[in-house]
Amino acid sequence: MPPHPRVAVVTDSTAALPPGLAQDVGLHVVPLDVSIDGAWYAEGVDVSPEQLLHALERGAKVTTSQPPPSAFAAAYERAAAAGAHEIVSVHLSGDMSGTVRSARTASTVSPVPVRVVDSRTAALGLGFAALAAAQHARTPLDDGPQEPPDDGLGGAVRRWVTRTVHRAGPAPVWPDAAQVAQVAGAAAESARVWFLVDSLEHLRRGGRLGAGAAALGTVLGLRPILSVQDGRLVVCEKVRTRKAARDRLEQLALAELAGRPAARLAVHHVGPADAAEEVAAHLALAVGVRTADVLVADAGAVLAAHVGPGLLAVVVADV
Repeated sequence: MPPHPRVAVVTDSTAALPPGLAQDVGLHVVPLDVSIDGAWYAEGVDVSPEQLLHALERGAKVTTSQPPPSAFAAAYERAAAAGAHEIVSVHLSGDMSGTVRSARTASTVSPVPVRVVDSRTAALGLGFAALAAAQHARTPLDDGPQEPPDDGLGGAVRRWVTRTVHRAGPAPVWPDAAQVAQVAGAAAESARVWFLVDSLEHLRRGGRLGAGAAALGTVLGLRPILSVQDGRLVVCEKVRTRKAARDRLEQLALAELAGRPAARLAVHHVGPADAAEEVAAHLALAVGVRTADVLVADAGAVLAAHVGPGLLAVVVADV
């Protein structure tokens, strides 16, 4: 029995998890690539969300690309070298990016078996799924062998075995890749994500939203609220003002939380965090938790590149 978890979990930078949180659970994060006026950078490594925001505001040409298979292959090799017997790789919806394809290509040359999970969601919908998988991978299923039954010899053998086991320490039984992947898939399926953006033009240019849907953002000043459905971004509601749209985000999250006995809750932003922190405080008060229990996170450079400045998003997922 290995002395550490047998499964490593890998995700990509669109999960938008704060770096410290990913490190705490041993989560490996592969960055997507961001191009600013033709120069390529690794998200979260070479370019920060603030730098990307400044580039967008000055009108720079910004595009993104999934990591090449070699980036995933290197991550899998590092995980195996660190002792992983299996790997679960959880990624951004395949309908939004080729990231899943790159991970699957890399899995064919990994030194250990890899299960690739298409989360069918984005941002912390993905992030919470990867986090749940990493936490499960590090949680023993069993504390080790139980005390043996009476041996018929007055318990002499039982006492000897018990002393020996306790001296050596119990050998934990760790989840395997199939179990970890199942946790990731269930958490991703439970996730609900709603986005409010200032303009749909960035999504239209990037091909993440059809021209017809994008046009709604300019008709009568409507503020569309987007959601992830079946792995794709869709316009789910149209609200007249940003204030009303923000209130509607909160209503959608609270309605979803009402039907869940336990859930994770997060608010994303691109640019200043003030509005996101205010929404987090409102939601925390409404559900009776501490404001610190609602994760407020920058959406990251790749998502910023596609939605532009002004993003506000709410994510709800099962614990």
